[in-house]
Amino acid sequence: MIKINRPMGDTKLQKQRKLMSLMAPLAWSLLAIFSANLSEAGDDPVFKTKDVILVHGAWADGSSWSKVIPLLERRGFHITAVQLPLTSVAEDLATVNRAIELDPGPLLLVGHSYAGIVITEAGNDPKVSGLVYISAFAPDTGQSVSSLNALVPKTPVMSEISFNAGFLSLTNEGIRADFAQDLPDAEKQTLAVTQGPIAEVAFGTPATAPAWHTKPSWYMVASEDRVISPQLEAMMAKTINAETTTVHSSHVIMLSRPEAVADFITRAAQGRD
Repeated sequence: MIKINRPMGDTKLQKQRKLMSLMAPLAWSLLAIFSANLSEAGDDPVFKTKDVILVHGAWADGSSWSKVIPLLERRGFHITAVQLPLTSVAEDLATVNRAIELDPGPLLLVGHSYAGIVITEAGNDPKVSGLVYISAFAPDTGQSVSSLNALVPKTPVMSEISFNAGFLSLTNEGIRADFAQDLPDAEKQTLAVTQGPIAEVAFGTPATAPAWHTKPSWYMVASEDRVISPQLEAMMAKTINAETTTVHSSHVIMLSRPEAVADFITRAAQGRD
């Protein structure tokens, strides 16, 4: 009988051990990643609401929030951006109230510029958990856009407002130099041709029941604002006892500093203890 000597190979057990030794580093890496994800999940902020209604101001429309919306949606927020007719405070308020009615709540109301007047009234709805003012008017009872502006020296944009058939518009120069001076020229041009004229009567309509008396508020001041005086913004923020931050920006913070606005709204959604 001829005996054939075969080269000694790995036994099945040896192969299993070798495979385990090769897989061990990968297993530990996966475990580390899993543990890190658990840690991050545990550190996630607790939101009191993730429903947000965004309200644009004068000489604008809902697209003025176009840079902020995707930032918030990626964080899991449910966003509604209304389209105000800008024909009167009453009709603008009715528009926001319809949006609130369709939302299950609780929700945050976020208003820019003139829309501060609107959210101040709409915020009385029980579904509204807080008010966020983005370089916006925050009136007390009996105050209007016009009476608030009268408390401080006129801002540069005031000389760039044109009047036609009861409505107010901004000149192209007003958009370029005062409304959105820190935006690229192409964006300024888009704002100029899409601006929404506002009824003059809206600026003279006083607030009747400011919701900030009973609801928590947040205020973002635009330090380079040439539409609403930064001094007035700081005064209003103090009056309404708002959590306040100041950002180096033109009047249209949501277009020039969208990340800062999204972060601010996110903080407001966490509420106050």
